[in-house]
Amino acid sequence: MADRQLDRYYRYRRFRLPRRPRVFTDRNNPLEILDVESVRKRYRFFPDSIMILVGIVEPTIGTATMRSNPLPPLLTVLCCLQFFATGAHHIVIAQAHGVSRSAVGKAIHAVSVILAGLLNRYVKFPTGLEIESVKRKFYSVAGFPNVVGAVDGTHVKIQAPPDNEADYKGLSFPECTGQIDGLLLGDSGYPCRKYLMTPYANPRNLSEERFNTALCRTRVLIEQTFGMLKRRFAVLKYGIRTTPDRAAVYVASCAMLHNFGFEHGDVYGRQTYEDDDMPQVDNQGVDVNGRTQRDYITQRHFAV
Repeated sequence: MADRQLDRYYRYRRFRLPRRPRVFTDRNNPLEILDVESVRKRYRFFPDSIMILVGIVEPTIGTATMRSNPLPPLLTVLCCLQFFATGAHHIVIAQAHGVSRSAVGKAIHAVSVILAGLLNRYVKFPTGLEIESVKRKFYSVAGFPNVVGAVDGTHVKIQAPPDNEADYKGLSFPECTGQIDGLLLGDSGYPCRKYLMTPYANPRNLSEERFNTALCRTRVLIEQTFGMLKRRFAVLKYGIRTTPDRAAVYVASCAMLHNFGFEHGDVYGRQTYEDDDMPQVDNQGVDVNGRTQRDYITQRHFAV
């Protein structure tokens, strides 16, 4: 008897009583709570730059519905930026922003995909009038002529993939397949080409020593760039705990954000040399065109 009465009671509550509406609590806005320096330390950007990023990703991020209340665009961007800045576990970022761990994971993925899609907009070779300006800036470093860029590599620690782990280790040397209006600079680990200058392995005279000195002083900018990149986005230094494909998206996003900061005058930290564990590689050789180009530059610009 008691069970039947209890059953009628629950059916009455289920069908007769109005459902209690879901209540979504307001989330704090860290940009209103923290001072400017605290925002910069936590997210690696000034508030104005963060709001520009919000405007970039907002059109693509989902909006609230009657069944869900996704993170506001600002909070979505902040969760992603703090992950890049610290490499912290999702649950730590979730607690800092008063959201769930799953929401942080979704925010990082959504924002990083959008930012990585803008990589070609922010990371590119100079064109047109930019080329001469870039050459003048490189020349002002140590007097090395006609330089449009420097190449180097860096390691980013990732979670070991379950299959084909060996495919994610080692070095490769890119070949230029297009036309470059100028020279690239590399260290002795790269092969010397007509478009890619490397130092003399055994300089025979003072002119070749001066060539090597100017090349190394100019090329060191790429090492400083890697140092600044990993200092700003510590996730690249401490490791990315995800699949290789998603890790590649995160790396591309950090590169885009690095150049985005420069474009908007938001540069983080000072220039530092990267303390990386890249293995030393023997000189990769010199082809005929590379040797001719290198000797010509030495005699023309660095002869004693």
